[in-house]
Amino acid sequence: MITEIAQIDVKPGMEAEFEAAAAKARPLFARAKGSIGIELHKSIEKPSRYRLLAKWETLENHTVDFRGSEDFAAWRALVGSYFASPPEVEHTVTVLTSSS
Repeated sequence: MITEIAQIDVKPGMEAEFEAAAAKARPLFARAKGSIGIELHKSIEKPSRYRLLAKWETLENHTVDFRGSEDFAAWRALVGSYFASPPEVEHTVTVLTSSS
């Protein structure tokens, strides 16, 4: 399993609109090939900063299947106008959990 972590800085004052648009996008992720689920976290210290954590079965499910899909274009159409700058995206694998 791969975790995509996208740091998203939203234009100040647009947080509520961004959150509403992200909520509308949930089905786009839910039906994506290899998607396991998403979480959207809002920073307490920097209230215009979010982190989207998307779980994927494989890296390619995100980088090829989803990014190359119409659903990715729909995601960007829903939320892109709220971005203060392009999101910073990285992919991780879990090496330790509290139950390990």
